[in-house]
Amino acid sequence: MIARLNKDFHFEAAHTLPSLPEGHKCRQMHGHTFRVRVTVEGEVDESIGWVYDHKCISDAMKPLLEILDHGYLNDIEGLESPTIERLAAWFWRKLEPDLPGLAEITVDETPTSSCTFRGQF
Repeated sequence: MIARLNKDFHFEAAHTLPSLPEGHKCRQMHGHTFRVRVTVEGEVDESIGWVYDHKCISDAMKPLLEILDHGYLNDIEGLESPTIERLAAWFWRKLEPDLPGLAEITVDETPTSSCTFRGQF
C-alpha cells in the first residue's frame, strides 16, 4: 500500500520583495506566520503500519526553522527575494537529501495564499 504523510510546521518571519515595482505594498518590509507542510510518500511498512516516522521529518526541519523563525528572510542565502515559490524550493533543496520519498512542500504565507512545489526545477 502506498500512502502520503503530511506534517505541518510554523514560523514567524519578515521579508521584503525587492523585485516588485516601486509602490507595491509587498516591496515594503512585512511579516507572516508561515506554515510549511512537508509531504512524503512511500510504501506502508506493514510490520509497523506507517510510511515514515514523523520524528524524522521534525528532525530534518528543526535546523531550518531555527534559521528562519523570527528572522529576516532576505538575509538568508538563496532567499534574497523570498517569494513563497522560492521559499518552497529552498525547503525542497534542504530537505530532499534527508527525506527519502519527499513528495511536495507547501508554504502558506496567509490563510488564503500558498504555493506547492514538487521538486521540478
